[in-house]
Amino acid sequence: MILTIDFTDETNEVTKEHMALVEKLLQHAASIEKIEPETEVSVTFVTNEAIREINREYRGKDQPTDVISFALEELGEGEMEVTFEGMPRILGDIIISTDRTKEQAEEYGHSFERELGFLAVHGFLHLLGYDHMVPEDEKVMFGKQDEILQSYGLGRG
Repeated sequence: MILTIDFTDETNEVTKEHMALVEKLLQHAASIEKIEPETEVSVTFVTNEAIREINREYRGKDQPTDVISFALEELGEGEMEVTFEGMPRILGDIIISTDRTKEQAEEYGHSFERELGFLAVHGFLHLLGYDHMVPEDEKVMFGKQDEILQSYGLGRG
């Protein structure tokens, strides 16, 4: 196991099977990305209302979204990196709206599992510094997402 993943289900609706899927998929992604062992990440499952509040507070967008990532390795202006010998690498937090996951799975005509996997990998790649604000970066990030999902067996259609 490469990652230590801390799961929180604020919806009380996420099954053990769905958490196991996210766990295995993120371990797979970590291995592809050559992440060092004992790296930590948290995954929280929330409702549309909860993610809407987070989106409003941190991104100034008063609407629900599907996934939000908070990368702990991204330094803000004037912040200094703090590391200690033997301290594990902590990537940050992935927050997934299970409501949006269901809605989007229906919209796109694929399974809840495929959408959940997609959102988990998307959030994980953001923690690693991938982004999709400009077309070149989007091509790289989405290519990486597709590679991870495809090699895991959760590719499109």
